[in-house]
Amino acid sequence: MAITLSERAARHVSNFLTKRGKGIGIRLGVRTSGCSGMAYKLEFVDEIAEGDLSFESHGVMVITDPKSLPYLDGTELDFVREGLNEGFKFNNPNVKNECGCGESFNV
Repeated sequence: MAITLSERAARHVSNFLTKRGKGIGIRLGVRTSGCSGMAYKLEFVDEIAEGDLSFESHGVMVITDPKSLPYLDGTELDFVREGLNEGFKFNNPNVKNECGCGESFNV
């Protein structure tokens, strides 16, 4: 079981952590939301909580909680630029359907 970052995503997170001046990595999780049932949560992590799972990818720590991992196992977080827009893209092999706006998914 693992969650990974692309090299671009790892560079982007590293740069933000440096600008922020603190933090050990990012937390990726899921929450119930949206029209398809689940949505991603992404936030900076200053310390690992008891029970958290951590993965290192391209020198960046990715932390998740045990309840989110079955929905995220095998996911690669990428950072993409499409025209004038840029942001994280979740390449999650577990997703069966996504909503039209791309904000939620189900497995």
